[in-house]
Amino acid sequence: MRINQNETICAIATPTGIGAIAMIRLSGPKSIAITQHLFSRDLSKTPANKALFGKIVDEENIVDEVMLVVYHNPNSFTGEESVEISCHASPFIQQEILRLLLEKGATLAREGEFSMRAYLNGKMDLSQAEAVADIIASESAAAHRMAMHQMRGGYSKKINDLREELINFASLIELELDFSEEDVEFADRSQLFELLDRVLEMITGLASSFRIGNVIKNGVPVAIVGEPNVGKSTLLNSLLNEDRAIVSDIAGTTRDTIEDTMVIDGIQFRFIDTAGIRETTDTIESMGIERALAKVKDASIVLCMVDISKDDLKSIKAEVMYIADRLVESQLLIIVANKSDKAGEEDLKKLDLFKDQFPVVKLSAKENVGIGELKEDLVAFVKDDPSAAQQIIVSNLRHYEALRKAEESLMAVKLGLEQGISGDLVAMDIRQGIYHLGEITGQITTDDLLGNIFSKFCIGK
Repeated sequence: MRINQNETICAIATPTGIGAIAMIRLSGPKSIAITQHLFSRDLSKTPANKALFGKIVDEENIVDEVMLVVYHNPNSFTGEESVEISCHASPFIQQEILRLLLEKGATLAREGEFSMRAYLNGKMDLSQAEAVADIIASESAAAHRMAMHQMRGGYSKKINDLREELINFASLIELELDFSEEDVEFADRSQLFELLDRVLEMITGLASSFRIGNVIKNGVPVAIVGEPNVGKSTLLNSLLNEDRAIVSDIAGTTRDTIEDTMVIDGIQFRFIDTAGIRETTDTIESMGIERALAKVKDASIVLCMVDISKDDLKSIKAEVMYIADRLVESQLLIIVANKSDKAGEEDLKKLDLFKDQFPVVKLSAKENVGIGELKEDLVAFVKDDPSAAQQIIVSNLRHYEALRKAEESLMAVKLGLEQGISGDLVAMDIRQGIYHLGEITGQITTDDLLGNIFSKFCIGK
């Protein structure tokens, strides 16, 4: 996406539809001049950042009474001359003002063009610009907090500090190449090893935080699995406090996955009710079971639900291990012992077999007993993750891939130094690591990369 910064762009910056207030933004060298054609008051001496009441006029016809704020270059979001017009949120009024602005010489903004101009004008780096989109999309306190920290530049500073240290050492090694005939060593190899270990530890820690960052950003996927009629749909309804899934005594009622989200203690969870897992000749039910097993692979947390009042120890063990064998180390399996209100003391002792392997929650989904304890376990899974305690958490897949590539390059540097390879090859690998870190903050960019990133923003941002 190529940007012509000589153009003055405009867009509606609030969601479409009828409401109290809508906002229209302009940015570019003629923002004030274009607006002046339509505004009832003189803007030539208007102080910056001060709201001004007036009318938008089409020749002699009043379109709307508005509040208007002028921002002077470079003290605006984009770093350009800008105007924000707050009008009544009638769809007709919004479109009429936009039409008049276009007639007076403005150009309709593309997706993310305001944020892209802010990046190009040095108001923020690329990772901060991406954080703006994450803030807009955040649906939980944890996701909002993570995006706000990234937008404020804490993450960028960490990346830039790492990059600067590597640049300094790469410069020394490349300086040695100019004096190769004199066998001069400017870069202390022991210090370089220490630097590599420190930088690699930081990069590995940031990359490792992506798992928790991704689930905080997009919601923690929680799959509810088990045999038919153990109470999976009832549990989903109890968690959400609404009749989201059909509950029936007929086995195999749930044929497809049912998903819904809720926020618990500031963290968003995506609950997935799945088809009961059993042997069946029903084609449709079999497809549902296949989808259930696929959701198990994608989930961060798997709730393996059993009917503690009926199932014997052998069947419970077989069911739990069937699911556990399909999980990887980063996934959490919680055994949910349902209908515990109907279970006797001997029934509850069945769970002792698993207490050292998996968390066990006893509840009654139908009576809404034990749901609070289950929610506490779900929140603890996120908050007890070592990465969750970090101030900086990576939530962007592009950043994660760049960190992994930087890690690979620096591991090659370390191996090369241990094997005594020539300085030019070592310098090449260090430069490659520097390049990948620069991709995160935008020191290294291409038009295709920028176009891909900013095209995902909403128009008006």
